[in-house]
Amino acid sequence: MGSVPSASADKFADDDYPAYSMGRAAEILGVTPAFLRSLGTAKLIEPQRSSGGHRRYSRYQLRLAARARELVDQGTGLESACRIIILEDQLAEALRLNAELAKRDEPA
Repeated sequence: MGSVPSASADKFADDDYPAYSMGRAAEILGVTPAFLRSLGTAKLIEPQRSSGGHRRYSRYQLRLAARARELVDQGTGLESACRIIILEDQLAEALRLNAELAKRDEPA
């Protein structure tokens, strides 16, 4: 077996690479394509488009969609679930940045 070319290996490691079609994403998550479209309408995820205009989802977007499904399955309204996820994501990013800044300010 040959080795995977570097560009392909980068795509495998990239959580933001739009690797999944709408049908495959819906299958993985156990949701309908309509549910995925509703997440786009609610501004939780904005899928990229293939050259043919088809929605393409990344692993990161699938994780957000899975969290939305979890909240909706627990009885949270879709709009509220999306807002919760956006706030959770913002908090995680802020905590990551704070940790990075704290590490930078440590004495050598």
